Amino acid sequence: MDLLNELATLLPHWHTWLLLLLAAFSAGFIDAIAGGGGLITIPALLMAGLPPHLALGTNKLSSSFGSFTATLVFIRKGIFNPKHWLLLLFATLAGAIIGTIAASLISIDILNQVLPMIIIGVAIYMLFQNYSNLDTNRPPYPRSNAVKITQGCSIGFYDGIAGPGTGSFWVVSNLILYKQSLLQSSGIARAMNFVSNITSLVTFAILGHVNWMIGIAMGLVLLIGAWLGAHLAISKGAHLIKPIFMTVVIAISVKLLAF
Repeated sequence: MDLLNELATLLPHWHTWLLLLLAAFSAGFIDAIAGGGGLITIPALLMAGLPPHLALGTNKLSSSFGSFTATLVFIRKGIFNPKHWLLLLFATLAGAIIGTIAASLISIDILNQVLPMIIIGVAIYMLFQNYSNLDTNRPPYPRSNAVKITQGCSIGFYDGIAGPGTGSFWVVSNLILYKQSLLQSSGIARAMNFVSNITSLVTFAILGHVNWMIGIAMGLVLLIGAWLGAHLAISKGAHLIKPIFMTVVIAISVKLLAF
């Protein structure tokens, strides 16, 4: 009954659904290539009227569709091998649990003030990030497990407590830390993003911070975008998408500031 009431309330607002579904497709497409899909979906959810905790939890649900699809494509194409990155997977899982619990303890007023600043800050960071320089000047592959534990816990924690730009943080940190190409780094990023997404989703769901109808609807559209984006990433690379990505992020950031 609650779901029917919610549907009756939201259906007349067709422009809201259009915004959310377009944001979901764009986020899935771009996130599979360069990361940062949350910079599109979270502002869209906030502009649709969802409270910050609910926006974060619902975003984890929709993002899980896209990150799973992109991860599957990278695994099937031989770009990512999970067996080589088990320690990083478990570290990411632990960080995401702690970050999500921390997010649930933060008041709505604080999230309302901090979340837009995080989104805009990450967008500015990505605007000036040069992937090509990192890709051609990589240090040796680190042998220390402490590196993977630190990376997984810290980025997993960020994804749990906030989330926007996590995929891009993974790509950049992978390029810096490991002897991997940009495409391989993107494959690792997608897999780790899926781990933190699904972990945060379960935690948010237990806490009651997920709008299932919106999350599933966005997730199905995001899944299509992620499938297309992952295949384009393998064939064309990430540089093609960055200008489009930054245009969308800046436009939504300006709108969020006005909102």
